[in-house]
Amino acid sequence: MERTNERRGECQVRCGGLRLILVGLVVLGSSVPAPASETSYAPVSITTSFEETRAADIKKKPALMKRHRRLLEERYDLSGRTDPKATMAGGKPLPLGPTARLGKGVSFDGLAKMAPADIKKKNLFPYLPLPHVSPAGGGLVVPPMQLKTHPELARFDMEFDLPEAFLPEFPPPLYLISRPDLGDVSGGEEITLDNYYRKLNGVLTPFQLEGMRLLVTPVAQQQFNVTADRKAEIARDAVSCFSCHVNGHTSGVFHLNPDNRPQETRFRIDTVSLRGVNIQHFFGSKRALRTLEDFSEVEAKTAYFDGDPVIALKKGARRFTREEVAAMAAMQNMVAFPPAPKLNVHGRLDTTKATASEMQGEKLFTEHCASCHAPPYYTDNSAHDLQVERFYAGRAEGLIKTFALRGIKDSPPYLHDGRLLTLEDSVEFFNLVLELGLDQAEKDDLAAFLRVL
Repeated sequence: MERTNERRGECQVRCGGLRLILVGLVVLGSSVPAPASETSYAPVSITTSFEETRAADIKKKPALMKRHRRLLEERYDLSGRTDPKATMAGGKPLPLGPTARLGKGVSFDGLAKMAPADIKKKNLFPYLPLPHVSPAGGGLVVPPMQLKTHPELARFDMEFDLPEAFLPEFPPPLYLISRPDLGDVSGGEEITLDNYYRKLNGVLTPFQLEGMRLLVTPVAQQQFNVTADRKAEIARDAVSCFSCHVNGHTSGVFHLNPDNRPQETRFRIDTVSLRGVNIQHFFGSKRALRTLEDFSEVEAKTAYFDGDPVIALKKGARRFTREEVAAMAAMQNMVAFPPAPKLNVHGRLDTTKATASEMQGEKLFTEHCASCHAPPYYTDNSAHDLQVERFYAGRAEGLIKTFALRGIKDSPPYLHDGRLLTLEDSVEFFNLVLELGLDQAEKDDLAAFLRVL
């Protein structure tokens, strides 16, 4: 009898704990959730029908997009000037800058002579964080050029915001570390589930081919799934790893950074390239994922669902086995940087091929930039806090991963949130933030060097 009572007591404790968990989930999904500023969680139980949600989002969309476009036009010259003499690896002309609009009577040279506190006080900093189209809604947003072949990735609540001139080419070339002799193995096509085997059988190993299959297989994602709170017209699993990292590179897809809450404080994050990912020591823009296997697994299980494991379970997250994760990592490790004809085997300029401007740019880069972006890959595999909040009134941005600059011309826009639309904008930004004091000729030379990396 005593043992029976003990078991009843144990059951009451366990059942009581279960009730607390269930009550917590109900509160999170109830009609009276905790204020957004006080919770890290998204609502679980959605009582509004898909049709009602869709109708409300479509009604709000015109005003949302008008407001966001007005913000972009106030900040940038979006005319999309390009330089036909300087192209990305696949031939797309590079965008020209700087594009940032300055205050009346203000010049970049004038700003560079001002103290950070004065720029902040006068609200003159031209490179404020670039917001998501809708920080409250968040999520993955795909550029129009990609929607031509992937209409299933269109959202009914918002649209992409930047002109195509400031985006990577689509589809980008795919280079392999194991077969540099083949050049672009994509043949100018986007690698998908429909063509990966035909194009890469006989080039990749069986294990790498399996990794590629997994990388291009659509799965569920926060905005693209079968639930009533999705943001796509049709209920389906629609997002693969290569939806964002097209051909192992990027198409400019953006979303929100995963590493802080509440929602209103999160920064926009631009999809980075997987080219040369084999030389990296940790992964994710701001997160400390230490292996490609971890990166592959965490992305699909949590990052695809706004970093929320409860939502991931609800919406159908794909649970990969360790063998599958290892295959995905093996394939990503084969994605190479694009060719750089003017660099030697040490990743430095070949003086027999470089222009005088490029050589002067390399000297300036070595003096001012190489402590973080060291050759041959132009990264220190670390992260740094630029303390950009010295220049504007806003929340501290914290650590930013040092991105590899090899092939950087192929990856506009720049910085973690894409606020720097061109390489020239990037030079102006760092000239201000690092207080380098470069003159116009020096800035031009530095941009010329970045184009040959």
